[in-house]
Amino acid sequence: MKALIIVDLQKDFVQGGSLAVPDGVSIIRVINQLQTCFDIVVATKDWHPKNHISFASTHGKKTGEVIETDGIKHILWPDHCVQNTKGAEFVDHLNPERIERVFYKGADPKIDSYSGFFDDGRKSATGLDDYLKNQNVREVYIVGLATDYCVKYTAIDAAGLGYQTCVIQDAVKGVKLRPDDVENAFESMKKSGVVVMHRSDLKTLGKC
Repeated sequence: MKALIIVDLQKDFVQGGSLAVPDGVSIIRVINQLQTCFDIVVATKDWHPKNHISFASTHGKKTGEVIETDGIKHILWPDHCVQNTKGAEFVDHLNPERIERVFYKGADPKIDSYSGFFDDGRKSATGLDDYLKNQNVREVYIVGLATDYCVKYTAIDAAGLGYQTCVIQDAVKGVKLRPDDVENAFESMKKSGVVVMHRSDLKTLGKC
């Protein structure tokens, strides 16, 4: 069984949102097309309470500054994907019909969660791993936002958990706080055993 994991394709992460990823909307059509290629489609959502530890406003600091609590470093961001707000909704035009389950992350106000599997301290799990294993999933293909953060950490954790893991390069976009962040993210993923591929490779490999 192979699963498509759609990472954080939420309104706050595209044009008009509080933490917009440049050109993030361009991957929506591609992701809609990809959904039919997979046995299972799941999605993750950032689901932050107000005053979350990752919000710059919580600390009276600026976006991009870094704090450390309990030995874990947190990059500070604009308020985003606050629970039950418009910004936390899926982006317009994403086809939700084949999404079987949504896994919420970042709900603990005291710790962030880039990965779709665990919080940043790996103290709690989202349930995504248990769900995929119960569905006999062996291969996961990851798309969504953002390449250099939540896509990266979701992919690295998936590979570490034993899944054959692929990231579809033309179905992800990055924040790029620094110019080389996306390239470095792909390199980190590859070093962790993640295959970085293009949508066209699925057809070549007979997987779509």
